[in-house]
Amino acid sequence: MNKNELVAAVADKSGMSKADAGSAVESVFDTITSELKGGGDVRLVGFGNFTVSHREASKGRNPMTGAEVDIPARNVPKFSAGKGLKDAVNS
Repeated sequence: MNKNELVAAVADKSGMSKADAGSAVESVFDTITSELKGGGDVRLVGFGNFTVSHREASKGRNPMTGAEVDIPARNVPKFSAGKGLKDAVNS
């Protein structure tokens, strides 16, 4: 499912117009993004948790040349599925 299909599904299930559903979906994504960017996390009980993990700088190798490459430190978003989502997928 891509973003347009998600918007259409939200519009169908909620009775909203596609424009309103698109705005709602975009607002959810923007809110999650801004919270993670600010160093927080988003916990949705029964669905899952969005968190940010920090990766330290490291050394890597270019597979074609074998040259050593510096990989900079960065923050990485992570999602952990909650029990409700896991149970729904496995039933």
